[in-house]
Amino acid sequence: MASHDFLPGAQRSARLRHSDQSAWIVKDEVSGGWALQIGGVEQSHVDLEDPTRIVHEYLRRMANVLDEVWPRGAPIRIAHLGGGALTLVRYVQATRPGSSQVVVEIERELPTLVTTALPLPEGTVLEIVIGDAREELAAMEDRRFDAIVLDVFSGEESPEHLATKDFYREAITHLKPDGLLLVNVGDDAGQRFLTAQVRELEDAAAEAGLSGVWTLTHASLLTTPADGNMVLMVGGALTSPEVEQWREAWVKAGPHPGAVLDPTQTAAAFGR
Repeated sequence: MASHDFLPGAQRSARLRHSDQSAWIVKDEVSGGWALQIGGVEQSHVDLEDPTRIVHEYLRRMANVLDEVWPRGAPIRIAHLGGGALTLVRYVQATRPGSSQVVVEIERELPTLVTTALPLPEGTVLEIVIGDAREELAAMEDRRFDAIVLDVFSGEESPEHLATKDFYREAITHLKPDGLLLVNVGDDAGQRFLTAQVRELEDAAAEAGLSGVWTLTHASLLTTPADGNMVLMVGGALTSPEVEQWREAWVKAGPHPGAVLDPTQTAAAFGR
């Protein structure tokens, strides 16, 4: 059996007890690969044959960030708050073998479904922690990461206790001095939740003595109201003298047309 085949007889669905929704692994007939659907909505996409191929736009932008901030191929320590189908975990292992990764996922049944149906790349070093992202990160006490990825937000239905300055400040304390916090925020055309998150993250960064919030997004979302995702970033890594070179690389890497806003531009775009 080729490594990219769906495992014969593998579980394809599970009932998620925390959210009381059904999760399914289904073949993506349009893009190829496999999709994780929760409650009938596609949450993640995985290409087992090529884990460096990322279909979802916001996740591709996050991967581009990781590519530039740390030397190519160098292992990193990274925490993923929100697991999905472990798409970024697979990407990190494929591009930075030997990286130490931890996933915090509140849905106990989800990681088992994903890892049995869609095996991780050989050699993946992954710790899976079941529980609330804020509680479990706090329990890690003195552990520090190069990068923390928060991918649990979806507009006004997002967990309130994670959408606060205090939680962002707690997360920042788990970064190395040159680390990076990346936050995916999905919102509707009104962007009210997104705007609130920019402000909460700005305040947390200021308290931590960091520069403000960087934003990566599809350029059209800055001018035309529409549902979509934006990636917000803070961290010591962004004080590097190479940050403008990284910025050029992020724009060039796409998806196109992309926009990368520095803290001043982010503040202007979201009303501060």
